[in-house]
Amino acid sequence: MIDLRSDTVTRPSAGMLAAMTSAPLGDDVYGEDPTANRLEETVAGLLGHEAGLFVTTGSLANLLGVQALVPRGGELLCEASAHVVRAELGGHAAVSGVTTRTWSAPAGQIDLEQLRALIAPDLGPYFVTTSAVSVENTHNFGGGAIQHGYDALADELESRGIPLHLDGARLWNAAIATGRMPASYAVRANAASVCLSKGLGAPVGSVLVGSTELIREARVWRKRLGAGWRQAGVLAAAGLHALDHNLDRLAEDHANARLIAEILADAAPGSVKPDQVDTNIVIADLAVIGKTVAGVVAAARAEGLLVGGVGATQLRVVTHLDASAADCRTAAETLARLLTT
Repeated sequence: MIDLRSDTVTRPSAGMLAAMTSAPLGDDVYGEDPTANRLEETVAGLLGHEAGLFVTTGSLANLLGVQALVPRGGELLCEASAHVVRAELGGHAAVSGVTTRTWSAPAGQIDLEQLRALIAPDLGPYFVTTSAVSVENTHNFGGGAIQHGYDALADELESRGIPLHLDGARLWNAAIATGRMPASYAVRANAASVCLSKGLGAPVGSVLVGSTELIREARVWRKRLGAGWRQAGVLAAAGLHALDHNLDRLAEDHANARLIAEILADAAPGSVKPDQVDTNIVIADLAVIGKTVAGVVAAARAEGLLVGGVGATQLRVVTHLDASAADCRTAAETLARLLTT
């Protein structure tokens, strides 16, 4: 099967497995796992922050990061299709008591005018106060779109004294696509998370970065939520190997995604706009051609291709390091045929 449902389906390479089995280990709850410590220090350095915390998932990293910025009952602003409000099972409300309000924009983009209208000042004991803003870069449900208004937003929030949370699950993709250093994004945020198990190919794990004090408190909450771990270096070694070997090659995923978009656009005009495919995610609008996601997904599976969807009519295809250029071309040609028959 060619699996293009997500970039989370990658498997560790032989080199990564070797790094995992040879990693020096200790008890991370005691702060004594040297490999986990090195990963946290490495990612914090790459992102321009004082400290980092290695956690199991991007959702947990986001939960801890938002919680550090928003008091219980406080308000977080974000785009309506952001991962923090659409795909984390209400964890910020259920666990941290965080309320949310959203703006809506094409491809999940930042809309400063909408944001300014949403920001609520402290008006006393009658209205909730905006405590922080979260931005996802790249934006998953926005088709892997890069947030081009990010710096203007950061300037706006800094002038107002409002903290910024960066959901950088695929920040590495944004950096490779734009040529910017990852730190140039992350240093603008008070708390930022990055994922190691998507495009970088590690089997599990994300890192939250921020100030020393923020990470100290996040470490307490990680343990409180039952997510402390012991010889975490086995998995941290995979993250370090991924950072050493798989960053620059993200450009290959972006090229493969653009190839898929171009083939689908030729076959089913209007379903995909190749010039809007910024990184490694392709979204095809099947409503334009009278198809449904369920039908196309089932037909593709029968032909050895796994793809997914966002809702009933938006097909999602995600490229990654376990899908070669030849795999992606085969997948695109299969989908093109299914979309036109």
